[in-house]
Amino acid sequence: MTEISASQDQVLIFDTTLRDGEQSPGATMTLGEKLQIAALLDEMGVDIIEAGFPIASEGDFEAVSEIAKLAKTSVICGLARANFKDIDRCWEAVRHARRPRIHTFIGTSPQHRAIPNLDMDQMAQRIHETVTHARNLCDNVQWSPMDATRTEHDYLCRVVEIAIKAGATTINIPDTVGYTAPAESADLIRMLIERVPGADTITFATHCHNDLGMATANALAAVAAGARQIECTINGLGERAGNTALEEVVMALRVRNDIMPFRTGIDTTKIMQASRLVSTVSGFPVQFNKAIVGKNAFAHESGIHQDGMLKSADTFEIMRPSDIGLTETNLVMGKHSGRAALRAKLVDLGYALGDNQLNDVFVRFKALADRKKEVYDDDLIALMQDTGTNAANDRIQVKSLRVVCGTDAPQTAELTLTIEGAEHSSHATGDGPVDAAFNAVKALVAHDARLQLYQVHAVTEGTDAQATVTVRMEEAGKIVTGHSSDTDTIVASVRAYVNALNKLMVRRLKTAPEAASA
Repeated sequence: MTEISASQDQVLIFDTTLRDGEQSPGATMTLGEKLQIAALLDEMGVDIIEAGFPIASEGDFEAVSEIAKLAKTSVICGLARANFKDIDRCWEAVRHARRPRIHTFIGTSPQHRAIPNLDMDQMAQRIHETVTHARNLCDNVQWSPMDATRTEHDYLCRVVEIAIKAGATTINIPDTVGYTAPAESADLIRMLIERVPGADTITFATHCHNDLGMATANALAAVAAGARQIECTINGLGERAGNTALEEVVMALRVRNDIMPFRTGIDTTKIMQASRLVSTVSGFPVQFNKAIVGKNAFAHESGIHQDGMLKSADTFEIMRPSDIGLTETNLVMGKHSGRAALRAKLVDLGYALGDNQLNDVFVRFKALADRKKEVYDDDLIALMQDTGTNAANDRIQVKSLRVVCGTDAPQTAELTLTIEGAEHSSHATGDGPVDAAFNAVKALVAHDARLQLYQVHAVTEGTDAQATVTVRMEEAGKIVTGHSSDTDTIVASVRAYVNALNKLMVRRLKTAPEAASA
């Protein structure tokens, strides 16, 4: 049997970073990146991994299928709309998992019933047929009434009962547009448990979006009312304002176990590693004041706070940095540091590297150390992120760049790119060095993408600090984000721009699925 259920005090963690998270505009992930994230989620104890939307594209199908084959302990789930074609494709993708799950959904609110043009009775019949079909394929079936929090209560009870009778083992209640509030979230779960026949035989799940900033509060309120599965993403990645953040709900349940007596199976010491990996892969930096995983989460600047911390850490810290896998040291590395020291430091930072990967990173580290007297933890994190986003197998790579800038216009750039293994060079001018360098890229790589965002921030202090550059580009509705780090801001800018173009090429091969915001 592949069914999974939670005991009275256990909350299952359902991670949808690879599905709902990737739907965040610009958060495109390659197959290799998805496999890397899935492996870490599996290792850290995530109960269910929603690996993708198999019908959306061949790329999504391949990713879900490969993750299903490689997963060791997690349930591997695929998303499917309420039709036989989607469900069959989903089953083909997850069937080889040790513990497969089909997750099918349909919008049940008045706003969403109009989309397939079904009346209440027709939709109820569709739900019965599709859940039954899914259960005939797989004994672990999750069903979601999309936009449940805006669905009439009587109708929601009716369709949930139909899904349970048709064989659903998990009923997920999505707050698809982030509309509800904590008290409402709890009342909704409580109402379904009390009113729906068979509610005691299944697991209720909660899936919250953060449009009003209440996703974590709504998820925890649902758990208090009887939900035993939380759908979430690493760093809260997701459409619009994002999803419930895995790190927030997991640590909230751990820190405040006195008032929320529930447990999860998550190895919290891997949280920082997962956060950094997802940030690197998605191109979405974590805001400094983000709860749990933000750069400032354990920083104390005011005199009163610092004095208290020196006397006793628990005066201003409700959890230890080590609880989430955050190193408490910031030992300086330099050009005389060896491979063993670098490996040990990277392990402290949450990066476990094989010998070949370490050799590649070591070369980049030495190059950085030659340009920068002192290399701090943040420098190494930026180096690892840059290594991950500027891979040796990218179709476009920056070979060399020379820029002339100053008070005398126009500024010029001479650029050589390696494109599909062949070197190509260009010379361009522009309004400033970055504009000139980007024009040089455009001269070699034809595209119609529009630059939506260009952002620079210093990784550490000092004039020799690395600059991390983030760019966001849009082409025909496809949005990609690229980033890179270097002590030369213009070099980092061009590499980030090229990184985005490489992702854009991947996106051109993907077909956008219909709305799947369950």
